[in-house]
Amino acid sequence: MAAAPTARAQSLSLPKSKLARIRRPGVVVQEGRKEGRKEGGRTDLGIRALSELTPPTPPTSARGAPRVSIHPSTTRLVAAPPCPAPKPPRLPRLTIGGGMAREAHLGGDAAAAAKDKNAEADALAAADGGGGGASAAGGHKLSLVPLIFLIFFEVAGGPYGAEPAVQSAGPLYALLGFLVFPFIWAVPEALVTAELSTAMPGNGGFVLWADRAFGPFSGSLMGTWKYVSGAINGAAFPALCADYLARVVPAVGGGGPRVAAIVAFNVALSFLNYTGLTVVGWAAVGLGVASLSPFLLMSGAALPKIRPRRWGGVAAEKDWKLFFNTLFWNLNYWDSVSTMAGEVERPGKTLPKALVAAVSMTSLGYLLPLMAATGAVDVAPEDWGNGFFADAAGMIAGRWLKYWIEVGAVLSSIGLYSATLSSAAFQLLGMADLGLLPRVFAARAPVFNTPWVSIVATSAITLGMSFFSFNNIVAAANFLYSLGMLLEFAAFIWLRAKRPDLPRPYRVPARLPGAVALCLVPSAFLVFVMAIAGWKVYAISAAFTAAGVGVYYLMRLCKARGCLRFSDGGDDEGAAAAAAAAYQRQGSRSGDV
Repeated sequence: MAAAPTARAQSLSLPKSKLARIRRPGVVVQEGRKEGRKEGGRTDLGIRALSELTPPTPPTSARGAPRVSIHPSTTRLVAAPPCPAPKPPRLPRLTIGGGMAREAHLGGDAAAAAKDKNAEADALAAADGGGGGASAAGGHKLSLVPLIFLIFFEVAGGPYGAEPAVQSAGPLYALLGFLVFPFIWAVPEALVTAELSTAMPGNGGFVLWADRAFGPFSGSLMGTWKYVSGAINGAAFPALCADYLARVVPAVGGGGPRVAAIVAFNVALSFLNYTGLTVVGWAAVGLGVASLSPFLLMSGAALPKIRPRRWGGVAAEKDWKLFFNTLFWNLNYWDSVSTMAGEVERPGKTLPKALVAAVSMTSLGYLLPLMAATGAVDVAPEDWGNGFFADAAGMIAGRWLKYWIEVGAVLSSIGLYSATLSSAAFQLLGMADLGLLPRVFAARAPVFNTPWVSIVATSAITLGMSFFSFNNIVAAANFLYSLGMLLEFAAFIWLRAKRPDLPRPYRVPARLPGAVALCLVPSAFLVFVMAIAGWKVYAISAAFTAAGVGVYYLMRLCKARGCLRFSDGGDDEGAAAAAAAAYQRQGSRSGDV
């Protein structure tokens, strides 16, 4: 849908009597930091982004009596007919590009207002209900079903990769972990994601939230932590895919064939992402059905062979660090979908539904196969290495199911990598739209309308990381993600406290104390996961954090010197207009919320 022209900012100075008329009930105006300022007995009312304003109506007497005017030719008094009572002007409802209905900004210093580019975008990005822009132009928005499976693959992709939880602690702790952990971690993260994504449904997600709450430095640092974490997380999947593939084709287990398989996997899925997010979403639906089907069959075939006493087994030597890292890695990244919120159809309704469905599907997708395999197969916990689900399926139902699960693992890795690549690429696009990265990262392909520069950059980074140890990848990704999540929870609480008036199409059903309590338990777990990390993880995380700070100040220097082109220009005056354009490129119509 083509974007309507953005209305320009207007300011007018009205007597107090006119101000009273304009601010009558039923008029939609934009909220602001100041109610107006008085100058010489008059009140300055800054109303930005108004497409039309009814001119002042000549005054009447208090009781509607005929007004008296002087005839231009005779100087005698003539009676004019009564003037009807003035009607308040109908101001158009304003939206930001993400589709949130807003109230219009009142008054305030224009220079100060320009410094908050998100607030200015709320005021300036009004265009036919906020629609238009690159993402909307093609009319290809993510609907509910493909969005559910995209979230599913951003988080889990099936029980593949859960085997180390049994190996490190035994069946008892693995089952308890996947039973309890969704309630203390996955549900709170999903609720926070649902509220903030529907309140600010633009590409960039958590970067927008941190930027809105604490400013551009926090937004940039959040982007560094989450992007590096996502890239490391995505790098695990080509390696995992090669591990599963080597069970069928042993030649892929090492050397040149393994490298070739990882590179081919990376290039092929990068092209899939290039063809469009809708294609990726529906491909995720097919991949999800194909990868989950063998586990449903395995669970059914295992029923007569299950011995509940086997669920109580524990490992002789427990590796708690591996256990908690495995739980955390398999049940996090619920907020990754927020980076694509600008591409979702009716985000205010679709995102919460999709998150609820994905949490349920993911939790059962881990718990049921683990109960079936640990209850039906009598093996030591030490045998539960990566890929053991395929061996367990062969013991339960035969080699045909073993091969199906191995093929399903490859399909799951495809979905995992594709969803992760999409999320990371749209995060770069959102950061470029906010002016935190050069404008080139927001460039979209002419045919498929995808952020092709961001896709290529993310693909190259994940390919380089694909050759590290799998366990090291998990530990580093978890630590960086924990830093980002602590900042995300802080932004959630801060916006609840400081911006209670922020329109939230979905709101976590709790007041501020309840919202704080919701974040306390997962925050404590985040601190615990960070505390048990090794010194190598601390060093790597410190290096990436320092690099993130350096990138922020380097981008500021490039803006000041005009070395690179940024979406917000190089000054405060241009920041507001650029931010509005960014939201328009990301936005959906107001009816979508």
